Amino acid sequence: MDFLEPAFMQRALLAAVLVGITAPAVGIYLVQRRQALMGDGIGHVAMTGVGLGFLLNSSPVWMATIVAVVGSVAMELIRAYGKTRGDLALALLFYGGMAGGVLLINLSPTGSNANLSSYLFGSLSTVSSEDITAIAILAAFVVLVTVGLRRQLFAVSQDEEFARVTGLPVRALNLLIAVTAAVTVTVAMRVVGLLLVSALMVVPVAAAQQLSKSFRTTFVLAVATGITVTLAGTATSYYQDVPPGATIVLYAIGVFVLLTMLATPLAKRRARAAEAVADAENCGAPLPATRRPTDDVKV
Repeated sequence: MDFLEPAFMQRALLAAVLVGITAPAVGIYLVQRRQALMGDGIGHVAMTGVGLGFLLNSSPVWMATIVAVVGSVAMELIRAYGKTRGDLALALLFYGGMAGGVLLINLSPTGSNANLSSYLFGSLSTVSSEDITAIAILAAFVVLVTVGLRRQLFAVSQDEEFARVTGLPVRALNLLIAVTAAVTVTVAMRVVGLLLVSALMVVPVAAAQQLSKSFRTTFVLAVATGITVTLAGTATSYYQDVPPGATIVLYAIGVFVLLTMLATPLAKRRARAAEAVADAENCGAPLPATRRPTDDVKV
């Protein structure tokens, strides 16, 4: 446990836990909405905020948050109203964000491509106390939104028309999901990196779905997976001197593969149990002593 002694590792592990919680907590709604790559697009836009932070000699985390939020709102509005030209507008937004970040950081007196690399792929040694404060505040916002409004957000993610009929403010909730995703990207960029954050938002959710079909259980399993892989990846990065972001994502993919292998026989047993229940009902015989298929809402 000697890796807990350095102060930078303590900060890195704390940031890793916060990222492990927030990324899957937002990712489950993006997966439900079939917007799994939205985090990747926001990461491109956030690069402009990082470069602007260096140019103005201000906090890159907070500046990236502001730019990412503005970009995510623009993305959501384009999705809602862009129609046939929406894909082109999104592509211009993504590539413009990346190009703007590279240009601004090279124009700043204190910035360099080395600085940009730590935000693109994550860097344990550069997580400062100020970064931890910003990450903790932003993570608290993400948790409050994703947990406190989980019923409303799930309803909008599942079926917008039904949510609108029930009286939910669909447009406001869609924008809130976009803003929360943007905040999550800036929370994760110091640990995972802007180019890999989308994977941490999606892969733990996909892994959890291999074992569970209910929203609540999937949410819990995804967050648990996120925390596990971020801590394991951070520790591995310290001992093996490998990039933390890439290590964390590969661990997440490994968990996905493992759970997929475990889920296959489980799915077969569930299918056999369901067939036995159906046969017993058709024959009018007493039902076997197996639990009926769950009525939980599926994800």
